[in-house]
Amino acid sequence: MTWDAYETGFALAPGQKVGVFGGSFDPPHAGHVHITLEALRRFRLDRVLWLVSPGNPLKPHGPAPLAQRLAASRAIMQHPKVIVSDFEAIAGTRYTASTLRALQKAYRGAHFVWLMGADNLAQFHRWEDWRGIMDSTPVGVLARPGSRLAGRGSVAATVYGSARLPARSAPLLAMHRAPAWCFVDVPMIDLSSTELRRGRADSGESDPDALA
Repeated sequence: MTWDAYETGFALAPGQKVGVFGGSFDPPHAGHVHITLEALRRFRLDRVLWLVSPGNPLKPHGPAPLAQRLAASRAIMQHPKVIVSDFEAIAGTRYTASTLRALQKAYRGAHFVWLMGADNLAQFHRWEDWRGIMDSTPVGVLARPGSRLAGRGSVAATVYGSARLPARSAPLLAMHRAPAWCFVDVPMIDLSSTELRRGRADSGESDPDALA
């Protein structure tokens, strides 16, 4: 199945280098914004697509309603090169591998890069069809505080060690044939959505980004 820009809410041109940054964004925060801006710069991307997921299969509890998280994400991530989307809900995909296949089919000619933090690389081998992701899509890994060593010593980093590009080649990643991945160290804001949710619960506050 394919979709047009009217159905998905965004258009991508053939030849564009597009980072794909997926997550529950529950809630979105300055750390997400920071890593997105770093990805745009370090990997020389034309666009970054924020995929606000209906739910994370690896998390035991469901996130806040999708509409609420989309609105909060669009409020905090305002940049002309960043698109906030519920493409997974539109496409009916649940796992990253199938989402990337759907994107590649819907936007033929675009050069996608899957973006993630080094903490995700550490447990990437637990993801559904993680080898399929590595074999089909270049992967850009941005280090978060405290996660550098775990990411570099992960199963995925070991299995695909020969496909790793040096950090100086980060601007070329999107045009590189998969499997290809690049690990870049960036100064990070040490925030997590989990900590923000825990802080609200402890204080009895409601989500500041919740819709009335």
